[in-house]
Order: sequence, then structure tokens, then C-alpha cells
Amino acid sequence: MIDVVIIQPPMVQLNTPYPSGAYLLSFFKKLFAQKNTTGKVSWFDFSTEIFHRIFSRKGISFIFEKTFSKALKKADDFEMNGDDDSAFQIRRFISQSKLWVEWIEKIVAVVCSNGKISGREFAHEFVRSAHVPRGNRVEQYLAGLNRDAGVDDAQILASLALADLADYITVVYDSHFALIRYAESLAASTSDFTQVETELDSSILTDFLKPLLEEKISHISENTLFCITVPFPGTFEAALYIGKWIKENCHTKTMVAFGGGYVNTELRTVSEKRLFNYCDFLSYDKGYGSYISLFENADDIDSIKQKLDGTRFYKIKYLNQNKIVEPVETDDRYEKLEKELIKTVIPDFSSIDFTKSPRLADSNNPMHRIWNDGTWLKVYLAYGCYWHRCAFCDTSLDYVKNYCTTDIEPLFDGIYEQCRNAGIYGLHFVDEACPPAGLQKFALKNISETKNGNSLTYWGNIRFEKTFTRDLADLLSYGGMTAVSGGIEIATGDGLDSINKGTDMENIVAACCAFKEAGILVHSYMIFGFWNQSEQDLINSMETLRQLFSAGLLDSAFWHKFSLTLHSTVYREWLEGKHQDLKPGKMPEHQFAENSISFEGEGKSEKYSDPLNAALSCWMNGEKLKKNVESYFPFKMPHPSIPSNYVDSLIEKYERKRDNAFSQIPDEHKKLIWIGGKMFVLKSTSGSQLCWSYMGELLYADVDNKASGQICDFINSISAEKFNSTDDSFTAAAIISVTGKKLFRELRGKGLCALM
Repeated sequence: MIDVVIIQPPMVQLNTPYPSGAYLLSFFKKLFAQKNTTGKVSWFDFSTEIFHRIFSRKGISFIFEKTFSKALKKADDFEMNGDDDSAFQIRRFISQSKLWVEWIEKIVAVVCSNGKISGREFAHEFVRSAHVPRGNRVEQYLAGLNRDAGVDDAQILASLALADLADYITVVYDSHFALIRYAESLAASTSDFTQVETELDSSILTDFLKPLLEEKISHISENTLFCITVPFPGTFEAALYIGKWIKENCHTKTMVAFGGGYVNTELRTVSEKRLFNYCDFLSYDKGYGSYISLFENADDIDSIKQKLDGTRFYKIKYLNQNKIVEPVETDDRYEKLEKELIKTVIPDFSSIDFTKSPRLADSNNPMHRIWNDGTWLKVYLAYGCYWHRCAFCDTSLDYVKNYCTTDIEPLFDGIYEQCRNAGIYGLHFVDEACPPAGLQKFALKNISETKNGNSLTYWGNIRFEKTFTRDLADLLSYGGMTAVSGGIEIATGDGLDSINKGTDMENIVAACCAFKEAGILVHSYMIFGFWNQSEQDLINSMETLRQLFSAGLLDSAFWHKFSLTLHSTVYREWLEGKHQDLKPGKMPEHQFAENSISFEGEGKSEKYSDPLNAALSCWMNGEKLKKNVESYFPFKMPHPSIPSNYVDSLIEKYERKRDNAFSQIPDEHKKLIWIGGKMFVLKSTSGSQLCWSYMGELLYADVDNKASGQICDFINSISAEKFNSTDDSFTAAAIISVTGKKLFRELRGKGLCALM
């Protein structure tokens, strides 16, 4: 019998656990049931555990006591170097340390849904009292208000107070600490594993993570496989620390596996043997096939260890007799099993106590709030990306190239049951790009299956493409979607073509229009710094982004700097002799983590970062939307060459196409549903009218008095809540036979919604 313990190292995302643990938990339960074994599976999310240990009376008291002398010395050093502000901040923290200790658990209560105390009552005092701890971030927020702070500001102020305290911890206690991701950038850039190892005695790990391990897993007996997920570079040191601790303190009949996003990308080609002092093997990609291969004909940990005798296994890398054994990358049998599991494995969040999840909010921007303000169960509708052709993307890796959809109906049923049990009804679809057909199916299921209970609300990443029509956007909005994010990258026609985005600005604008008309928030990812991007193309992309904000089509955006990666399309094409203007640098010898590749001219684009972000910050707050984009740069930039009404002209195109689509009579087999309000008949001496509400408006349509009741009853009978894909009543032919073509056209876009 083998037990499995899944561990998520700190600190990933505090308001919700990273999804790999939920998927592995479900997978191993399914695997053990099929093998008819009694092995136990458990999952620990150490992110929230560490957060609550640090940001507690005991934790903060410990940090202030330990750092008192060092903090004062730091303040003196800052002052001697002319940094009076930093000196002031540190000294104020020391002086207010008793206040921080007194208030810390109340502050945490404000951002947590439940706990020992209610934060709501303390929120009033925290916002207004002169006898509460204050830091730089909180003061900047208060200074920026054009009104007195109120209790509705409490969540943001509490989040900023925690960030202020995190700043202090970083400066005087542990330089690699971050509130969201611990040591985020360290392992991403290191080329020497020795550098990574030197960080394993950091204060957070030794003072907080070690006691947590002693409490949670020291009692675990033999025959246990520890699966440690490493989603980001910032979790790698903690993963190493946990792996080392297990090997030194747990039974010899245990094993440690590393997997997750960081392992799948940066450690794909790793050749550092010392890594295997901290783990027994690396499991790549989904992990399903690799674990199945190890568990076959293995009843305990010793039998698994015996199998690792130099034999190559599917998606497993390990050390044997001081030689690294490379994985088998393709295997038809295991790939078939994995695809079947992708369709049927439903993530299991039953191990998570969501009352401990803090909902941090550092901005009033409605789209930015979604990421951290709320607990979202992370699930995917499909594994991989259905486009997987973008030049900058890691298209050679499994998580992008091997697209496979899930079975939507059992996924919905399984996740909805968990939502009811946890009292959490929010989902974040973590797909590379949610498939439109899958979204429609999920929305219909959400509408019809939850008519007698709480429905789900959700958001996720999509591709801005022509499939997202006004009909589909309306249905998704009605069916629970509240926001979308998607990559525009380069907001110019030539730029989109150059990165093989597979869409154009006309379709991007149309999709944004459809989502915004449906009341769905929209976020866009932008990229600058491509090796061949001209200043003209950059300024045109920036101008288009300004026009998108000015037109109200975007709620937020983010600029990323282009990074050339080992697994990207463009690098593969360069190896094939294409992109002669791209000049990649050589990968350093004995590089530990391999993914990002330097290229000639890479640093030239750094100068654009601050101006781009400054402009974006204004636009997201609805400010300076008419200011010339080139004026944000402290150096000469070309004037945009696109028309000042470029986006407006594309909006006009969208509106014409939308109105034309609503006026057309579709194929007779086309399915439509009613998502308007309950329809009823108004009768008067002058005739009859149908009356209903849609998107906040009360609407009317004149109808024949004799047919009014029949039409009204029929429209109510084809509501989305009653949709049945095999019922011919929902076809265009059936609907038109009752309403007639004229009324049919009147109802389109006003509640009568066409399906894909």
C-alpha cells in the first residue's frame, strides 16, 4: 500500500489554491480505486498556512523582536546614504510595533471571509482612528482620495497595510520575501544551482516553514510518496527546502517528486545532479501517465525505487548510479490514458479550508480586483491551447500544444457539488484559451441545472476572435461569466501577423464590443520589446490601446516585455534558419534552469517600460485619455501613423455586422433560446403588446391580439432554463412559425439569443 501526500509550497496565490493539487488529488483517488488499494491521498496548501503564521500576533511579534537592532541599523544606513524616506519608514515601523501586533489579526480578519473574529466591526476603527498602524502604501492611498475614507475602503486599506508590513519584512528580515510569491525572480534567472542552495537557510523557511512541516507531516509513516508542485520560480526554494526536510526527517521508505509549471519549463533540460538530493524524480507535464507507469506492479515505495534502475519511464527524470536518466517523451498508451483522464478527472478541493483564504485588494479597478478579491476554484475546460501557433508562446510544450477538451457536463456536476459543500460559487477557468463551444455548453448547464439553487459565476482567459459574437457574449453573461482576459500583444495589423496571432484588429475590437455590451469586464495582455519591433509599430500599438480604453472597450491591461524562450515557436523557427534578424545569445555552460534566452538588442526596449506603464495607469483610471501617446516618453518618439478614429471605425463595422446578423433569418435548424425576462401581455382598447425586460430595459412589441397569448406562452417555454438540445421547439423554424419573421427580428438581440 502506498500513500500520497500532495504539497503546495508557499507562497503562490493566497485567495485560492493552485489547481494542480486538486487535479492530482482526484487523479490518485481514481487510480487507487481502479487498483482496488487502500492507499490514502491528502493535500496540503502551505500558502495560506504560512500567511496566517506570519501575519499573526505571534508571528509579527517574533519578527519585530528578531529585527529590532538590524532595523535600526538599516535605518541609519539609509539616512547616511541620503534616503531619509526609507529611514523614516523603518523607524516608524519599530515605533508602531505594538500597534502592528495589536492590529494584525484584526487587519487579517478584514480580508478573510471567516475566522476567530469578524473584521467588519473593526473596519470602521481601522479606517478612521488616529491610533492604528500606518505605512507608506496606506498613506499614499489615503492621500489620493478626494474624500474622507469610509468603511468601504477598509478592504483595500487592510490589503495595503499587509503589503506595507511585507515591505518591512523584506527589508529587514528576509530579502526574498514577497506577499504573493516567495522569491519570485531568484530561480528564474539563476544559472548556478549553488546560488539556489545558499537561499535555503532564509529566515522565512527556517523560522516559519520548518515548524509547519514538523506539525503537519512529521507523523507521516513509511510508504508515502510526496508530490510537491512547483508552479512558479518563486516557489522553487521552498520546494527544495520541503524536499530536503522530508528526506532528513521522514521514514526512509518515502519518496519525493517535483512537478508543475516551473519543472515543465525551466527544468525541462536540467542536468544538475545535485537537484536529486532534494527529490527522487521529476514528473513532467500532466503527471498522470508518469505516475501510472511508476505505480504499475508496485505495491510499496521499495518496489517503486527498485523500478528506477536505469530504465527510462514516460515523462520521468531521475538519477541512477550518478547518471541522469532522461524521460520517454512519447508513448501512445500513456498518451491515450492521459487524454481519457483529462476528460474525466474533476479537481477535488475538499481538503481546502476556504475560510482561511484572504481576499486582498490593492486597487479599485474592477478587473484587477477579480484576481485576488474573491475565492475562485481553479478549473479548466480544456488542456492546452486550441490555437497553439503564437510565435512567442512555448508551443513545443505539452501544456500548450496537446489540446484536449474535458467532458463539460460531468465537470460541471462535480465542481458544482464541491461549490455547494464549500459555499464557494466562483470559478476561474485557467485554460490557455477557453474554447468557445465549451464555454457555451458550460453556460447552458449553469443556467438549466441551477434554477433552484445558487448558480456559478466565473471568468477566464479567451482569444479575441470572431467566434465571440454578441449572441455568445450575451449567453455567457446570462450564464454567469463576469470577466475575460485575453492577449492582444501587438495592437497593429502587421504586428499581429508577425507573431502569428491568428486574428486581426477588426475581430479583436468586435469581440471586445460584444463582451462589453453584455456587461462582461475585459482585460488585455500586451507585449513590447520584440527583437524586430520598430518604434513606429510600438507607438501604433500604444495608440490603439489608448483608443480601446477611450472607447470603453477595455477595463484593464498589462504590458509584458518580450522574452525569447527555448520552447517557443520563434526559437524553433530560428533553428530552422528563419528570422535571420534574430540573434540569440549562447546558453551559458552548466546553466541550471533553462528557458529564457538572451538576444541581441534585448536591453534596448527597457527604456519604454516606464512610459508605457505610466500611460496605462492613467487610462485604467479613466484619466488623460486624450493625451498624445508620444508625450509620455522623455525622449523623441514617432507620431502614431494610424487614424485617430481607428478603433471607432472598427466599432462601426462591428455594429453594422451585429445589426445585420440580428436582422437575418437563420437556417431553420439553428437553435435559439430566450434569455429575456418573463414575457407577459399588455392589453388595451388599441391592441396588444408583449412586454418583457432585458439588460435593465423594459421592452414592448405590438402583436396581434388573438395570437398574443400563444406567442407569450411559447417564448417563455423556450427559456434558457428549459433548454433541451433535442427539443425542436428551440429551432428557428419552430420559433418563426409562432412569432412570424417580423417579430422574430424584433426579438433578436433583445432576449432571443442564437446558439453557436
